[in-house]
Amino acid sequence: MKKLTVLFALLLSFMFVLSACGKDEKADKDKKDSDKKTAEKADGDLLKKIKDDGTITIGTEGTYPPFTFHDTSGNLTGFDVELAQEVAKRLGVKAEFKETQWDAMFAGLDAKRFDMIANQVGINPDRQEKYDFSDPYITSSAVLIVSKDNDKVKSFEDIKGLNSAQSLTSNYGAMAKKYGANLVGVEGFQQSIELLAQKRVDVTINDKLTFLDYKKSKPDAPVKIAATSDDASSSGFMFRKKSESLVEEVNKALKDIVDDGTYKKISEKWFGEDVLK
Repeated sequence: MKKLTVLFALLLSFMFVLSACGKDEKADKDKKDSDKKTAEKADGDLLKKIKDDGTITIGTEGTYPPFTFHDTSGNLTGFDVELAQEVAKRLGVKAEFKETQWDAMFAGLDAKRFDMIANQVGINPDRQEKYDFSDPYITSSAVLIVSKDNDKVKSFEDIKGLNSAQSLTSNYGAMAKKYGANLVGVEGFQQSIELLAQKRVDVTINDKLTFLDYKKSKPDAPVKIAATSDDASSSGFMFRKKSESLVEEVNKALKDIVDDGTYKKISEKWFGEDVLK
């Protein structure tokens, strides 16, 4: 009789444990479902907030011609700026730009100071793990830039041990590091070229379209392209994770811009050709 009592007690305990486990599993599932719904609501609320406010806030450098910079009148302009303004127009809202240094833009997006970033942000796997991107809106190659009288550096492999002026969190900074260069941190392209022209650094890796635009306005600048990367990179507008609804609307706007010829007009204005291909 005593053994049966003990057995019955053990059975009750076992059933209690199973019941508790079942409740824990259900509670865990309910929490996940709740978190998912909260995230989806936050995503929807961001797009709704933008529509209700009539403004989309965009982070950009303002010091990176021809993509985002100030003209002689002091107005913010450039390829990325015009394209972002056109996207905002198609969303039915106004584009409000907030300028900051490259390395601070990502933190600004994380802190919700911006709804998106328009600044030639290269799409790569590391960034895609943390951020959402629009469809690519431009394709370009990286170039290795040196002083005009530098005939020793002829390939990316030649920069090992040399000083390279780079924005530290950019794709080009990562590329220079991969080839063994010593990185010298700068705020953007202009500072890189200035240091190179002053021979305070040996090289810089940057965007081909940016360099060609720079040489167009300053043909006598004492710098040149030593090598061009075989791999073309694509850039897109960048958003916080779980911004699917907003990204979807931006992608629709981009598609319309391309389909009706507006993209080609903007592209030819700044580069003389269609840079999406």
